[in-house]
Parts: sequence; structure tokens; C-alpha cells
Amino acid sequence: MRRLLLLVATGILLGLAACSRAPSPWALTDVRGHLPDLRFHLIDDRGQPVSGARYRGKVAVLYFGYTHCPDVCPTTLAHLTVVLQNLGPLAEQVRVLFVSVDPRRDTPAVLREYVHAFGPHIVGLTGTPDEIARVAKRYRVAYSYGRPDARGNYTVNHSAALFVFDAQGRARLLGTQQSTVQQLTHDLRLLLTEEHA
Repeated sequence: MRRLLLLVATGILLGLAACSRAPSPWALTDVRGHLPDLRFHLIDDRGQPVSGARYRGKVAVLYFGYTHCPDVCPTTLAHLTVVLQNLGPLAEQVRVLFVSVDPRRDTPAVLREYVHAFGPHIVGLTGTPDEIARVAKRYRVAYSYGRPDARGNYTVNHSAALFVFDAQGRARLLGTQQSTVQQLTHDLRLLLTEEHA
């Protein structure tokens, strides 16, 4: 009986300790230690080879999509544009990396025109199908191609996560399609402030 009481008391104390933990300062999901660092070798929207190391020193937001996307991609990029505007001068320390999962249609020139319609801090990235597949696998991003119509047009189903990396290239936060402009602005500002503390 004494042993049972001791176990119950221990359980209560552990429960109280868990309840007394400080709440997370992040609105997005903290993924420190659960996702790999920012690493890739692709082609940017100027047609130049680029690696993840190129963006060290900046907070990077990695997003996978494609320029023919009818809704989710333009909406997400529009939200990120507002986030960058909300950050004011701090936006200079952020780069949004838009990786196309449709390299057949999304040439560097097509990507450049598309991403620059949203703002100067957004970079389009493409590569060979194998290179794109390797990067997508690294971050557990799934995508698949729909059947082409009579004109050869097709849709691409893809994950819509936002991966946020700190200035050292470490994965820090994970956003979703439901993450709000306010949540993204809060967390990027907090991360940028932390970087310069």
C-alpha cells in the first residue's frame, strides 16, 4: 500500500512539474533537433548553381511548390510577402526559398518572373528531377503529378509545409498551411531578435 501511495504521489509531482513549465515562445512548431540542417545543391532563378550554404547568415524559409499552382502556392507566397513587409528592415535578414517540384515547366526564367512578382526577398530554386527529389526527401516533402489534360496541362499535389532555418542553417520551426501571417511574423521576428541578441 505504501508503495502504491508513493507511486501515485510521484505521478502527481511529475504532472505538476509538467504543468509548471514555461509555455513555448513560438507560435509555430519547434523542430530543433528533429529535422536536418539547410543543405541542398540546386539552380537559382538566375540560372546559377547554389547551395544551402549560400544562405548562411540569413534566416531562411524553405517552401516547396510550383508556379502553375492555382491556389496554395500563390496564397502562401502572398502571406510571406506580408510577413516580410511586417518585419520592416529586419526583412533584409530573411530569404524565402521557393523550391519548384515541377522542374519541367519551371525553368529559372519562369521562376524568376513568378517569385519576383511577390518581392525581392524570395528566391526561386529548381534543378533536375533527381536533385529536386533528393531535397524533398531530405525534408520529408511528398509530391505527385496529375494526369495531363488534352493540352498537356497538369497539377502537382505537394506538401505545403514551411521550414524555418536560423542563420546557422539549423532547422528551427515548422509552419503549415494554417499558420497565420501574425504567427509567422511573430516567430520570424523572435528568431531574428534571438540571432542578434
